[in-house]
Amino acid sequence: MEFTSNFLTDIIDEDIENGLSERIHTRFPPEPNGYLHIGSAKAIFINWSIAQRYNGLFNLRFDDTNPVREDDEYVQSIQQDITWLTGSQPSGGIFYGSDYFEKCYECAVHLIKEGKAYVCDLNAEQMREYRGTLKEPGKNSPYRDRSVEENLRLFEEMRADKYPDGAKTLRAKIDMASPNMNLRDPAIYRIVHAEHHRIGNAWCIYPLYDFAHPIQDAMEHITHSMCSIEFENHRPLYDWVVENCAPCLPSRPKQREFARLNVTNTVMSKRYLRELVETGKVEGWDDPRMPTLSGLRRRGYTPSAILEFVMRAGIAKTDSLVDIKLLEYCIRNELNDTALRRMAVTEPVKLVITNYPEDQVEYFEVANNPRQPETGVREVPFSRELWIERSDFALVPPPKFQRLKPGGEVRLMGAYIVKFQEAVQDENGNVVEIRCTADLETRNGMPADGRKVRGTIHWVSAAHALDADLYLYDNLFTLSNTADVPEGKSYLDFLNPDSLKVLTGCKLEPSIADVPAGEHMQFVRMGYYIKEKDGRYNRIVSLKDSFKPDAK
Repeated sequence: MEFTSNFLTDIIDEDIENGLSERIHTRFPPEPNGYLHIGSAKAIFINWSIAQRYNGLFNLRFDDTNPVREDDEYVQSIQQDITWLTGSQPSGGIFYGSDYFEKCYECAVHLIKEGKAYVCDLNAEQMREYRGTLKEPGKNSPYRDRSVEENLRLFEEMRADKYPDGAKTLRAKIDMASPNMNLRDPAIYRIVHAEHHRIGNAWCIYPLYDFAHPIQDAMEHITHSMCSIEFENHRPLYDWVVENCAPCLPSRPKQREFARLNVTNTVMSKRYLRELVETGKVEGWDDPRMPTLSGLRRRGYTPSAILEFVMRAGIAKTDSLVDIKLLEYCIRNELNDTALRRMAVTEPVKLVITNYPEDQVEYFEVANNPRQPETGVREVPFSRELWIERSDFALVPPPKFQRLKPGGEVRLMGAYIVKFQEAVQDENGNVVEIRCTADLETRNGMPADGRKVRGTIHWVSAAHALDADLYLYDNLFTLSNTADVPEGKSYLDFLNPDSLKVLTGCKLEPSIADVPAGEHMQFVRMGYYIKEKDGRYNRIVSLKDSFKPDAK
């Protein structure tokens, strides 16, 4: 994969030109409180691809500093997703924020001794009141001027489990009048009595992300800590921690930000995704309608298509909303070249060839993928009774209808040309059987007399067909921009009732039984599908695409 330049690589190039001697080292720091989603893929791609571009290192670090919602299930899923997306384990290693709890504590003690941190007894509501507003400065906490000795004692007592949750916090002493709200004496440690997924109950105080993150980066010798744009206003605090904890740290990382990946007709918030799972609106985190990487993988999206989508969406500092059709375009474009071709009839109606022997079966060679001759051919059984798509026949055809109709001929894909004879209808007027005659001199669809037959339809031998249900997925939400929900409404009000349709009683050609789970197939003229381990067939994306990827 070719990696293009962007403003982040320009920054790194400038740093190298200005004498950066360290090897470029990046990281992806997810909190293990949910599954990764398509937005995560952008952050992974940026950090992973930049490490590759500069022959550097890429770390996975779990931000497990909040034990309340974190779980080993999420740790395992994140590792699996990153290996699947990038094709390898993180080159720099796998780490945990909890690896650095002692170092964070050491840095906090250092700040207290330097008079740059204090223990505060204000509760959360009082801290908000003292913080001020964007227009008004905050007020100093009445506990801001505690002595170094008292702060050290209280902080040690916090660690020793002498206080309940919320009774005290450790705050950085910076500037309550700062125009940047993040610098108004932010909390850097809080008391949390909850079992940690990895270290149990070893700690009852936990560092907050804005304090722990720069320390973790420094400990891993991260050169460029690249994160999404909402952390831009947090960068001064990041730099303050690095600078003021420098005697305790082995390196000085720098933070830079990029715009998040927002996609139409879906949600990216882990809180919303978790709500969808926990309330049963979807099957689970890996539901093929979910924007999670596990859901996309189960639906049939490939790592290469997802990374292509991220690159086409662009890397910039300005937020934008990317049409989900671009993602569909990327997978469709890839599978058009690579997917096996197979025949499947989704709304079957019987076609009987009256002049074909009842007990005869012959086999036609059909290409596995016309775009890749090296994939060879397969033999497809043909018999007197076939299944065809109901939509491929019309008693009263619309204008320019080029499929089967009264008085018309049509080519059976890879087989004979057939001519309409009659249609059998039930008492309600529904066509239940179509009878035709075959031109048996037109094997492989080539008429000897040179006449033109414009229509070609696919088919499946009734005697050999596999019965199957096909799962058709659509957008999870009807609202394009789920971040712009109308007043008085919830994002749940825009759940798409047609996001999943199940077509039952479908007929598949028998060779599909030998296609392994996870293989991509184009059901000719119908769409792209993937076969799950349980034999379920998921539609990845429809066949036709009017989306123009470069349209503005």
